[in-house]
Amino acid sequence: MTTITRLARAGDEPVLHDLAARTFGLACPPGTAQADIDAFVATNLSVASFAGYLADPARILVIVSVDGEPTGYSMLAGGPITDPDVAAVVEQAGSIELSKFYLAPERHGTGAASALMTATLAAASGTGAASCWLGVNQRNVRAAKFYARHGFEIVGVKRFRVGSEWHDDHIRQRALSSADGSGTSGS
Repeated sequence: MTTITRLARAGDEPVLHDLAARTFGLACPPGTAQADIDAFVATNLSVASFAGYLADPARILVIVSVDGEPTGYSMLAGGPITDPDVAAVVEQAGSIELSKFYLAPERHGTGAASALMTATLAAASGTGAASCWLGVNQRNVRAAKFYARHGFEIVGVKRFRVGSEWHDDHIRQRALSSADGSGTSGS
């Protein structure tokens, strides 16, 4: 099995949208209405949305492929922290958000997520940021364990809206250093 990570580029929009459509619901708590998940994907994770993300110089998207098949992606977002709950616990200067981190369920447990995280943290470190933060649903135990293994500690709580429902997230943060590497790699 060959796992490769790379920065996303123009032309990857359909692949990113497909991955998002297949994986976003996995991060939602049980009971989240499928119509709300579908609407969120259509509004925020469409092909056009990804075109905008790829054109935004404050964003970095990374794709992981296994045996030539794209199986996951991440997105880092720089810029101002607009959520007041996050701003209360994360220092604005020197931080970058890990806004998206998704892997196809058939690749869970294969090491692809760790490869994607390594490349994502390298990209985050390459921006000069001192820390990386994210929000993860409090009921997403699998993701919480994964983020904890990669050094993300709970620093607060926030809310995240999917459709008409508000979900409770943990805010997790970790320091970045030059030891996080640079660039993307294949293994």
